[in-house]
Amino acid sequence: MAKHNEFGREGEDLAATWLIKNNYEVLHRNWRHSHYEVDIIACKENILHFVEVKTRRDKAFGYPEESVTKKKIENLMNAAEAFLAQFPQWKRVQFDVLSILALKNEGHEYFLIQDVSL
Repeated sequence: MAKHNEFGREGEDLAATWLIKNNYEVLHRNWRHSHYEVDIIACKENILHFVEVKTRRDKAFGYPEESVTKKKIENLMNAAEAFLAQFPQWKRVQFDVLSILALKNEGHEYFLIQDVSL
């Protein structure tokens, strides 16, 4: 596996752990439909969260959340539509971005942007 793919997987592992520690129930990881993918689908307080995870090792190219494009959010929303067609019991949904800055020798910084919209 390429290094950037390994790092992405590590970021998703960190994100899942962080969400669980913050009282989310992780339902799916890397859920796919057609060419769409959702990094994490979780729930908390009867709200279904579609979470895009972005991880970086440093701030040389900006913060991780700055790399989430309009197209990425559109894809997340399209994937959510497909998910909800399969699991229509969810009445409240939210789109979130979980940014993780994994600084060498400094630990991790987490930043959750909730209820993202276009």
